[in-house]
Amino acid sequence: MRAQTKWKAYLSAQRAAAPLWVPVVLGLGIGLYFGLPREPQVWELALATGSIAVLLVCAVVRQSSVVFLISVFILGTVWSAVNARLHEASRLTENDYGAVTGRVIWIDTSSSGATRLTLDQVRLSASFRDPPERVRVSLHGAQEWIVPRPYQTIGLTAHLSPPNGRAEPDGFDFQRHAYFLKLGAVGYTRLPALELAPPEGVSLFGLRHAIGQYVQAHLPAKEAALAMAVTTGDRSGLSQDTLEALRASNLAHLLAISGLHLGLLAGVVFGALRFGFALRPSMAMRWPAKKIAAACALAAACAYLAISGAGIATQRAFIMTAVALCAILLDQRALSLRAVAVAATIVLILHPVSLVSPGFQMSFAATTALIAVFAFLRGRLPHTMPTWAKAALSLLISSSVAGLATAPFGAAHFNQIASYGLLANLLSVPVMGLIVVPAAVVAILLWPFGLAWIGLKIMGLGLSWILWVAQTISALPNATRAILAPDPQVLPLLTLGAIWLILWIGRFRWLGLLPICYAFVLWAQTERPDILIEQQGKLVGIMGPEGRILSKSRGQGFVAQTWLENDGDTATQEEAHHRGPQQKLFQSPIPTGTLWHAPGKRALALFDGCTKGDILVTDQPLPTSQNCTTFDAATFQQTGAIAIRFDGTTMHITTAQQKRGARLWTPQPVDQNQDQ
Repeated sequence: MRAQTKWKAYLSAQRAAAPLWVPVVLGLGIGLYFGLPREPQVWELALATGSIAVLLVCAVVRQSSVVFLISVFILGTVWSAVNARLHEASRLTENDYGAVTGRVIWIDTSSSGATRLTLDQVRLSASFRDPPERVRVSLHGAQEWIVPRPYQTIGLTAHLSPPNGRAEPDGFDFQRHAYFLKLGAVGYTRLPALELAPPEGVSLFGLRHAIGQYVQAHLPAKEAALAMAVTTGDRSGLSQDTLEALRASNLAHLLAISGLHLGLLAGVVFGALRFGFALRPSMAMRWPAKKIAAACALAAACAYLAISGAGIATQRAFIMTAVALCAILLDQRALSLRAVAVAATIVLILHPVSLVSPGFQMSFAATTALIAVFAFLRGRLPHTMPTWAKAALSLLISSSVAGLATAPFGAAHFNQIASYGLLANLLSVPVMGLIVVPAAVVAILLWPFGLAWIGLKIMGLGLSWILWVAQTISALPNATRAILAPDPQVLPLLTLGAIWLILWIGRFRWLGLLPICYAFVLWAQTERPDILIEQQGKLVGIMGPEGRILSKSRGQGFVAQTWLENDGDTATQEEAHHRGPQQKLFQSPIPTGTLWHAPGKRALALFDGCTKGDILVTDQPLPTSQNCTTFDAATFQQTGAIAIRFDGTTMHITTAQQKRGARLWTPQPVDQNQDQ
C-alpha cells in the first residue's frame, strides 16, 4: 500500500510539471518538420489537424497530460508547415547583372566590412515580371554619390544571384535562412549607387538613424559604433578588428540586443522606480508600487524593442522580459521555469524557425540553467555571508553557469571557444549593467532638454572599458581554440538530456546524463569528410595529414573558411592550399586513385584522361564520358555541394540535395532530359 501511495504521488508530481514540457514537445514537433525529406502535402496537414482535435478531446475527457502533449507535438509540425507557407515570396532563379532599384529597409555590414543594404519594393529589368520581394546588396568600391539612409529609394547596377546552398551537405542552410527573411536575392556592386528619392515621412528606422548620428557626434568612433550596436542594433560602424576582439573574448553577445540588454534596461527602470517609491513611504503604502514599476519597465522594454528594429532575436528577448514583468503584475514569481516555458512557447509559435537558430538555443539554455541552479541554491548559502560577498558570488555563479550552458552551442555553431571568456565577462557584464545601461536611460531622459550628451559621456566610459577588456583578452596567447563541428545528432542529444535532467522530478532525472555523455562521446568521435566539393565545382578540399588541402588559394573564400572552421582548423585558405602540390592542374592521391580538379576551360584543357578509381571535378560541362567518377556542371545542378568518405577503397557520396530534400526553400534540381 505504501509503495502504491508513493507511485501515485510520483505520477502526480510529473503531471504537475507537464506545462514545463509543452515547449519541449512543441520544439520536437517543429524539429520533425525541419528534418522532413519533403514538404508535407495539404491532405496530410488536414489529417494531422483532425488528429489534434481528437487528441485534445481525449485529453480533456481522460484528463491525460500525455495525450495533451502528443497533440502539442503534432501541432508543432503542422503549424511549422503552415507558417513556412506564409513566408513564401518571389525569388531569383538565376544569376542576373543589371539595374536594381528599391527602398532601403536595413543597413548593416558584411563580413568583409562593406556596407550592406536590404531593399524592398524591388524592381529589376523589364524581363523580370516577378522580381524578388527583398534583395540584399553589398556596396564595394567608392560610393561618393550616396549616404545610405532609412527608407531612401536608390538605384544601382549589381550582380545578383539566388541565395547560395549549403557549403557542405551537413552545413548551415542559408537558403532556408533567406527564405524566412523573404530574401529573394543577394549580390554586390562595384559601381556607385545613386539616390532616386529621399526618405519620406517619419519612421522608427529614421529615428534609429537620427539616434546613431547624435551618438556619433558625441562619442569617439569606436565607442560610438559600439553604442549604436547596443542601443539601435546598427552594427555598420563596427570595424572588423573590434568584431574579432569581441568574438575572441566571448563578448560578442553584448552586440546582440538580447535578454541581457532588455533585462538590464527593465531592471534599471524597475529598480529606479521602486527606489523612488521607497523615498516616499506614504505613497508606497497607498499605491501598488511594485506593479507600477513593473508596468513602466514593460513600457520601456516595448520602446527599446521598437527603436532597436524588432528583429527576431530582440523579439525573443522582449517576450522573455515581458513574461517576467507580467508575472509580477499577476503576483507570480518573475523568474521561474514556468515563466521560461511560457516565453519559449510564445517564441516558437511566433517564429518556429527560431528553434534551429543559435540565438534561441543559447539564450534559453542560459536562462533555464540559471533559474535551475539558483533555485537549487536558494536557502543553501550561508546566512552569515556579507551582502557584498553574496553579490560577488552570485555574479561568479551566474557568469559560470551561463558560460557552461551556452558553450556547447557556441562551439557547435561557431567552431571556437574563448579560453578567457569567463574572465572577460566577469570584467565587462557588471560594467554593462551598472554603467552603460543606466547611462543610456539617463541619456534618454535628458534628450528632450538637449542634455543627452551627459548620459552618453558616462556611457562612453563604460564602453571604453569593455573595448579595452576585449582587446586585451583577445591578445592573450591561445585566446581562442578551434573546435571540430559535431555530428548533427550531438546538439539534440545534449539538449534533450539537459532538459530531462532539469524538468524530470525524482531519481530518474539522472537518466538525462546518459544522452549528455553519449553526445560528447559522439562529438569526440566525429570524423570530417575526406573530400568536400563546392556546390558548383569551383573548389575542392581533400583531407591530408596536416589538415584539409584546398585546390585554390583564392576564390570561394566563404566556402573555404567554412570548411576549415568546421574542421577545427585555424589555417587560412592560402595556407591550406600550400599544403598540397603546386601544379597548374590540381591533383591529389586518394585511396582509389587520383583526384583531379579542373576549374575553368583552361584547366580542363590540361586534363588528359583518367582511369577507374580516379575522380574528376570540374565546373565545366564534359563533352565526352570518362573512365572515372566525374562531377561536372550538369552533376552539380542535381546535387549541390558534395561530401565523400572512404571506407577502405569503398567510396560513400553524400550530396546537399539528399540532405535538404524537396522543401519550400530549396530550388529543385534541373531535369536535364527535359531541357534537352
